[in-house]
Amino acid sequence: MSFGAQIAWDDTILPFQLDRSDIRGRVARLDTALERVLAGHGYPPAVEAVVAEAALLTALIGQTIKLRWRLSLQVRGDGPLRLIATDYFAPVEEGAPARIRAYASFDADRLDPDSAGFPQIGSGYFAIIIDQGQGMAPYQGITPVTGARLSDCAEAYFEQSEQLPTRFALSLGRSSLRGEAEKWRAGAVMLQHMPQAAGASPRERAIIEEDWSRVNLLLDTVEELELVGPKVQPPELLLRLFHEEVPRVFDPQAVHFGCTCSEDKVRQSLSIYSAKDIATMTTPEGTVTADCQFCGAHYVLDPATLGFEASGDGS
Repeated sequence: MSFGAQIAWDDTILPFQLDRSDIRGRVARLDTALERVLAGHGYPPAVEAVVAEAALLTALIGQTIKLRWRLSLQVRGDGPLRLIATDYFAPVEEGAPARIRAYASFDADRLDPDSAGFPQIGSGYFAIIIDQGQGMAPYQGITPVTGARLSDCAEAYFEQSEQLPTRFALSLGRSSLRGEAEKWRAGAVMLQHMPQAAGASPRERAIIEEDWSRVNLLLDTVEELELVGPKVQPPELLLRLFHEEVPRVFDPQAVHFGCTCSEDKVRQSLSIYSAKDIATMTTPEGTVTADCQFCGAHYVLDPATLGFEASGDGS
């Protein structure tokens, strides 16, 4: 893909509702945020594509939930692509961006670099974890890995765990602006059935199902270049697809790359170990090192300041 101009809707999630059919949804465009999620990892293309899709899904799903802190998506399998983990952090204040991060763990010796990434997950599970912060018990929903791509897993999750019919249309890949280096870009539309009112009559349920089928047929007409832009902006895309459904848009949410790792958190994670345990982690150079799997930050620490038997002050 080659694009002529950067657009204002990059790295945003646009919530909307189709008033005629009482269906809600989101339009997502990720550009710089996605590039920063993937930067520095050196993933093979097959892995990189699955991580990009996971980040896109996480941004869409996270924005649908009234979060106080974090939504995480995890996919674990018995294939060479062992783990995909993502986080969506809610805005810390009104007007602030949401933040996403993601990483993958894989067995390079078993991975087939010439095959698609998703089938190399193998058998496993797809999980969504919602953490509302300190003092709140996290919620976790798990369904089996299924289908031909991650969006199929997400649709099955909402159908089975939340009883909310959900559809995703996604487009992602490496693209380039004129005169610039190639980078990742992604776009998507998410549709979700509003919860049915208790006691709905058979006729009302039939109308709801008919509305859902009609809107899904409309979504099937979307083209990949319409999803990623830049010529078709999200509000225009909604009118192209759903003008007879009376789309109503809400305030867009900016999404940036963001990692919450810090030296203090590394120290906290090591606080459960004794001095003997810390000694086994100490390098020949006399330091303890730790790397963040999400952003690649590298921490070098004095072993005397670590563990519950620390003798140093950590400064």
